[in-house]
Amino acid sequence: MKSAVQLGEPVREVVKLRSYRIKQIKAHKALLLMLVPGLLYFIIFHYIPMFGAVIAFKDFKILGGISASPWVGMKHFNKAFSDPYFYIVLKNSLLISFYKLLFGFPVPILFALLLNEIRHVHFKKVAQTVSYLPHFISWVVLSGIFISIFSLDGIVNSFLKLLSNQPILFLADERYFRSILVITDIFQSFGWESIIYFAAIAGISQELYDAAVIDGASRMQRIVHITFPMLLPTICILLILRMAHVLDAGFDQIFNMYSAKVYEVSDIIDTYVYRKGLIDANYSYSTAVGLFKSVVALILIVTVNKIVRMMGGREHTLW
Repeated sequence: MKSAVQLGEPVREVVKLRSYRIKQIKAHKALLLMLVPGLLYFIIFHYIPMFGAVIAFKDFKILGGISASPWVGMKHFNKAFSDPYFYIVLKNSLLISFYKLLFGFPVPILFALLLNEIRHVHFKKVAQTVSYLPHFISWVVLSGIFISIFSLDGIVNSFLKLLSNQPILFLADERYFRSILVITDIFQSFGWESIIYFAAIAGISQELYDAAVIDGASRMQRIVHITFPMLLPTICILLILRMAHVLDAGFDQIFNMYSAKVYEVSDIIDTYVYRKGLIDANYSYSTAVGLFKSVVALILIVTVNKIVRMMGGREHTLW
């Protein structure tokens, strides 16, 4: 009898837990239904296409399909690693991403900190709205605007002519193209990226600022000793997530702005994969290069997450 009771207790706990979960599902069914479109998006466009990654290890033939194509092992990876141009593309991807991270990542943080100090509410709202409007303009449109600005008859060259300088074809000059990519990327993204920092600042207790004012802290001291430390967890999380896209140097931007004259400094993995895969129809090779990029991104995000944990920021990491 005692044994039956002992066996019955775990069963009752499982039944209670299952009943509790069912009640929770019923109570939040509206919210769960709202998750369905997002889940379907990731399943259809992110998880199901993962099956196609196997063609990196096959000699893919369109007529035969994935299953009928013969296995070739690491052939396409070896081909990529033995191609000198692949390393130029890899270097460009890393450099452009590093420049965008170095110069672009701090801008939304500084913008949020500075705009938070403005007391004129109407001006703050207008400035914030204007700053993130470029995010909603596609790079097809933005690139057309920037091409006009930096063209021989554009605003920049018109200003140079006024200073008695020779006009420069910026978008066809390897010396300037990367800088233009970084500047235009910051212009397009900093306002939108600052929203999450505004939200984090809004969550800081006003009592901390009031206490600092009583202690005689200046505005700069309040930013340095209160606002920025409270933003640090958000900054760490976003930096870790940014590292996952360190090889995503910006396909839309570069594809719409570059030309053959600046391939040596602007051709990145994504544009290289596009040409090899869709233009040259070399699907297996382009998939192998794309898969290599994904593996590197995974290694980077795990490494950065581990470094942050080792530095004592366990609560600032993803896991």
